[in-house]
Amino acid sequence: METKEMINHLFSDYQEDLAALVAIDSVLEESGQAPFGQSIQEALETILVIAEKLGFETTIDPEGYYGYAEIGTGEELFGVLGHVDVVPAGDLENWDSHPFELTEKDGKLFGRGTADDKGPMLASMYALKAILDEGYSLNQRVRFIFGTDEESLWRCMEAYTAKEELPTKGFTPDSSFPLTYAEKGLIEYYLHTEEASSIRLEGGGPLNAVPEQARVDYDEEVEQALEELGYDYKQVEDDLVVYGKAVHAMAADQGENAIVYAAKALQQAGKSNQMIDFIVNVLADPNGAGIYGVVEDEASGKLMLTVGSVEFSDEAQKVGIDMRFPVSYSKEFIDEGLKEVSNQQQVEVEDYDYLPSVYLERDSELVKSLMAAYQKVTGDLESEPRLSGGATYARAMENIVAFGALLPGKEETEHQANENIVVEDMKTAIEIYIEAFMNLVVEAKE
Repeated sequence: METKEMINHLFSDYQEDLAALVAIDSVLEESGQAPFGQSIQEALETILVIAEKLGFETTIDPEGYYGYAEIGTGEELFGVLGHVDVVPAGDLENWDSHPFELTEKDGKLFGRGTADDKGPMLASMYALKAILDEGYSLNQRVRFIFGTDEESLWRCMEAYTAKEELPTKGFTPDSSFPLTYAEKGLIEYYLHTEEASSIRLEGGGPLNAVPEQARVDYDEEVEQALEELGYDYKQVEDDLVVYGKAVHAMAADQGENAIVYAAKALQQAGKSNQMIDFIVNVLADPNGAGIYGVVEDEASGKLMLTVGSVEFSDEAQKVGIDMRFPVSYSKEFIDEGLKEVSNQQQVEVEDYDYLPSVYLERDSELVKSLMAAYQKVTGDLESEPRLSGGATYARAMENIVAFGALLPGKEETEHQANENIVVEDMKTAIEIYIEAFMNLVVEAKE
């Protein structure tokens, strides 16, 4: 069967399985019996059921941190790493359809997780199934590894790497084509002040997304400041809800940070405290200029800073931030710069999370094989392997790169309202994954 015909034949099954995964609100909830909440546990169990239906042997961690699906024989292990957890849907009014119901419209499939990462992970599984259905044999084992805490602290990968066999090489379908061979360093902090203050400011959630809304108490002067600054807001009962634009933290300067907007309005209205001044004067610039000045390199671009969460009480204030720093800069540089500025402003710094930069040589066998698959399917010889500010599971194990599933020049919708995948683009991604598996794990026919 021709490849495109084969993909069209299986796509309705793919879509049905994706609908089952999207229907699960697999957002982090650190309570109950499962390590990250019952919904994430349900999503993990569901993708394992799907994998069994596709012909894979499955294993689930007894503690619920991860699962995997494997097929093939041999000493060598090829890994495909993805995750079933998602970021919160945010304000449902910003969605044109329900975020946890797969909705097809205008050639697109909408729903939380369609792009990040349920849709791409499922696409890679269906790609290997298509190959095996055509009678090809594998020259090694292939293991699809499902994480459950990617949008937070990666405790799933810590558990997996501590207990399980590691792949010799592989990819994660959690980024963009053609291929990401290096990723910026990622570091997150919580900042604290202890000040008696009646000012209320709250908003945000996961630190890896620019927050789309923040709330303050209704006040005429603050409302006037919002008007003067030109920020979008709405009065909701006794609150002023300030709106921004959510994007992934790796592209913080392309978003509109609702927490920063609210803090600026409070400060302009004379409703300020130590932390509000710190947000406005030090943290507001999404490239970190308020802390470091210019931080960028030719290889990986500018530093990105996101004020991701804020919690105020009458006696203490807490802000969470996320930074993606260029590959030529060190963790020590980031630490020292932030702590120096914070100490000057009597702001306490709490380390929260850190992931080092990742870099794989462009002339490695893995990179060349994956690039050849992308180029053969798309005919695109112009797009180069790229560096990214995103944090994918390529950092979790050695010799793993991020490979798809977003095609170059297409809209990035992960972590945003109306997250979606384009049907024809996903079919192309499946074809690319088929070619990649053919290059890397399939036994050559005589």
